[in-house]
Amino acid sequence: MALLTDVGYDQLSIESVAARAGVAKTTIYRRYRDKAALVAAAVEQRQAPAPPAPGSGGLRENLLAVVRWLAREIAEQELGVLGALFAGMRGDSRLADEMRRILRRDGAAMTESLRGGETAPGAAALFAEVAPAVIVHRIVFVGEPCDDRFLRHLVDDILLPLLEQKEFRR
Repeated sequence: MALLTDVGYDQLSIESVAARAGVAKTTIYRRYRDKAALVAAAVEQRQAPAPPAPGSGGLRENLLAVVRWLAREIAEQELGVLGALFAGMRGDSRLADEMRRILRRDGAAMTESLRGGETAPGAAALFAEVAPAVIVHRIVFVGEPCDDRFLRHLVDDILLPLLEQKEFRR
């Protein structure tokens, strides 16, 4: 991950990873079929613990717990890693596929917080897209922290109205 941050995805090579690890590149190829698989495995290795389990406080409290957890996890990521991954995904379809697989898995874990809530069909999947996107935008592009006031706004004014719709069109 440090090398990815230092040189970016395009300049990252199996050879440079092998040299940094002090092993032959065949050692890496035995485990990973290509650079995309290696980077995806490194991302998965850094994965944080699972989001908080749903509590008995209702949909709003469960959403607040998840977005607080998500904001903390995203804020702890190095911006260089995120930038390298975003850039790499644009140019390498294999990396994009691997990252989407990871995001789908993580999105499914996050939507467990909606269990038992009154949500429209399909709303949980949109939650898994909207919440991380808003948080990444706030931290990376706006350059502001996701403090509790902002996270309450995200839940109360964006997520709850979206999730409580009786009809949901995607």
